[in-house]
Amino acid sequence: MRQHVNPLSRIHQLARPLPPLIELFADPCLPLHLDIGSARGRFLLAMAPLAPQRNHLGLEIRRPLVEAAEDDRRRDGLTNLRFLYGNANVNLPEWLEPLPAGQLELVTLQFPDPWFKLRHRKRRVLQPALLLAIAAALAPGRTLFLQSDVEALIAPMRQLVEASGAFELAGPEECGPEVNPLPVATEREGQVLAGGLPVHRSLYRRSSAPLPPLADLEAQLGPTASGTDNRLDAEAD
Repeated sequence: MRQHVNPLSRIHQLARPLPPLIELFADPCLPLHLDIGSARGRFLLAMAPLAPQRNHLGLEIRRPLVEAAEDDRRRDGLTNLRFLYGNANVNLPEWLEPLPAGQLELVTLQFPDPWFKLRHRKRRVLQPALLLAIAAALAPGRTLFLQSDVEALIAPMRQLVEASGAFELAGPEECGPEVNPLPVATEREGQVLAGGLPVHRSLYRRSSAPLPPLADLEAQLGPTASGTDNRLDAEAD
C-alpha cells in the first residue's frame, strides 16, 4: 500500500532552497540524473554504481524515506548520489533555473501517487510550471522518462508533455510496456510486473522548439465542456 502525501498541505508548501551541486557531489560537473519522487531510494542506490558517469539526485516529499535513503547512500560510499527532501513543484523550478546549460541529462518520474481524479489534479506531481522548468533545463536531445501502473494517471501526464510542444516521443523499440529504457526497475515496478499487471511508460526527448507561456499551456489543459480533462479522468471521478 502506497502512503499518499497531500502536496498542497501547508507544511509541503514552504519554500526550502535546495543546495547547489557543488555542495552535493564529489564532482559537481558530471551530467545530472534527477529522479522526482525517489521514495525509499532503492532505484537510485542501484543506478548510481551502474552509471558513475552521472550524478544522481533523488527528490522525495516524505522526509523519513529521504533519511533512510541517505543512510544507505553513506553506508555504500556513493559520492555521485544524493537524496533531498522537498516538494518538486515548490522547490525544483527555482533550483533548476541556474543549472549549467546541458548538465541536466535525464529526468525520471516513476509511479507517482495516483491522484487521477479530476478534483485532485492539482495534487499531481507533473504540473505545467514544473514541466516548463524541466524543459527549460533540458538541452535538445536530453530525456524525460515517465512510468506508472495507473493508466488514468499517465494519460494526463502524457497530455501535458505533448501539449507543451517541447518534446518528441521515442519509438516503441526504445520504450513501451515490454521495454524499459533504464537498466534498473523500481520496487513498485517489480511488484506490478510480478502481479502480472501492465506498466505504462513513455520516453520523451527535448526538442529545439521554444517553450509556450505558462498561461497558454494551462489554457490548453483546461477542463472540457464535460468537466473532465481526459476520458480516463471522467471514468475515475
